[in-house]
Amino acid sequence: MKISVVIPAYNRAATIGRAIASVSKQTVAPHEIIVVDDGSNDATAEVVKTYDGVLLLRQNHQGVSAARNNGAMMSEGEWIAFLDSDDAWMPDKLEKQIRFHETHPELPISYTDERWIRNGKEVPVAAKFAKYEGDIFERCLDDCIVAPSSVMVKKVFFDRFGGFDESFEVCEDYELWLRMAHETPFGLIGEKLIVKYGGHADQLSRRYRAMDRWRVRALEKLRENGIENAALTEMLRQKYRRLLDGARRSGREEAAMHYAMRLNEL
Repeated sequence: MKISVVIPAYNRAATIGRAIASVSKQTVAPHEIIVVDDGSNDATAEVVKTYDGVLLLRQNHQGVSAARNNGAMMSEGEWIAFLDSDDAWMPDKLEKQIRFHETHPELPISYTDERWIRNGKEVPVAAKFAKYEGDIFERCLDDCIVAPSSVMVKKVFFDRFGGFDESFEVCEDYELWLRMAHETPFGLIGEKLIVKYGGHADQLSRRYRAMDRWRVRALEKLRENGIENAALTEMLRQKYRRLLDGARRSGREEAAMHYAMRLNEL
């Protein structure tokens, strides 16, 4: 199985080495490791260059979606495994995912469970991020349960969906997995095969507090593309109400009117 590992990076000189090393230590080596430097202005590229056999692609700052998409476009593998530059893999991550797909050839995508490290200490994974296999569409509506660093996907399948939506500043993974999950079951390797590190100031989830605005945009996009689903509609109602309440509490009348109108349209 020919696997390309794609690692997007923006100003991650402090963590990119850990990510690359976790790939280099895999019990089954990938075909290639591609790091896409998304216009970093720190020493990210210099750190990457110290690792033999890693292909470094450099682009102007366009965001994580463009970095992942460009890495996937340049990849040679039949499969793509994504890894965020502040995460790491357990040594047998690829081996177990390969073994899974060899016994489940009908599935074009799989993901794994995860560990969380916050400020140097392991913390429990929140219950809302519990993992499921098969038809996970409705399980994914409220929040993103699929970590990009855990995903291995057939390149032709990824390409068919057009990759990550580059207009999304955040929740781009949530948006893509929803589109995919509506059409196909997801395989799950129910072991904690990735480590997600948090607590650093440049995490996107820390920089963008109103994440539900982007999740709503993803749900609206599904409906615009003709996907009608009772659970989808109910989730939109819940998120519209949440955003409406927040807008009213903060005195943002224009936003409140917008969400009230959208709520009435459902």
